Amino acid sequence: MDGVGLGFSDVATNPFVSAETPNLDRLLGSGDWYLQGNGRISSLRATLVPTDANMNMPGRPQSATGQATILTGRNVSQLVGEHYGPKPNPAVAQLIREGNLFQEVADAGGKAALITPYPQAYFDAINSGKRLYSAVPLAATSAGWPLFGADELRAGQAISPGFTGQGWHDMLEYTDIPILSLPEAGRHLAAIAGHYDFSFFEHWPSDRSGHRGVLAGAVTHLEMIDTAVGGLLDAWDDQAGLLIITSDHGNIEEKDHRQHTRNPVPTILVGDGHVDLARNIQSLADIAKVVRYVLALS
Repeated sequence: MDGVGLGFSDVATNPFVSAETPNLDRLLGSGDWYLQGNGRISSLRATLVPTDANMNMPGRPQSATGQATILTGRNVSQLVGEHYGPKPNPAVAQLIREGNLFQEVADAGGKAALITPYPQAYFDAINSGKRLYSAVPLAATSAGWPLFGADELRAGQAISPGFTGQGWHDMLEYTDIPILSLPEAGRHLAAIAGHYDFSFFEHWPSDRSGHRGVLAGAVTHLEMIDTAVGGLLDAWDDQAGLLIITSDHGNIEEKDHRQHTRNPVPTILVGDGHVDLARNIQSLADIAKVVRYVLALS
């Protein structure tokens, strides 16, 4: 979830305070799990870890370095000397290409995928040099994994970043894309993930909702996420794999401005051993270590 942090209990600025999130509330056994200061929260099924996205660096965390840190397990902001984004600069791109979880799974003979699809116009812009990869697709493609497009979305092998596919109709004019309900989208996410050793799904509209729009719109957006997550949780097999929900930086939790925040981000682990695994996470750089352990990559 791009741009989702743990904020404060201020109904005038934090949309989480007003949002109805029954699925995440039930998962975590807490009605105020979205607030910083609670510390770690564990339930029978999941653990939430307030996770440092600042990485001992000044300034506001950014998407490129945050996502690169999640995928490499290295403090990319510190290595390049700054928080940087939204797209990787040459220094960040080089660190991603030097090694990331997509590459490590490939090297181990496993199967990985970025299951967020892209329209043809995106591929055309990349191929023409008019657009740069963001950190996650750069990590996947540098490891040799193809990006998914409209064909995979039609075939039910990918999930739209907005979950339902409605945006592909309304904004991209792909009128043959199936429309899913939010719970269906969550269940499809679980099913698609079952085909891979490591899969990654990007929900970037949450960051856009932080940068744009009003508080009420952010409330609606968070409720949409919760409904999709509910479907995902209903279909997820805790014994078959570890589900990690996290973010690259804060944003949407403070709607009195339109910038990223230095707030901790929520990292939620769902699956067997979640309590012990969560003990290994302090910052974004620790998430890859947990993935490596679960997949026996190191």
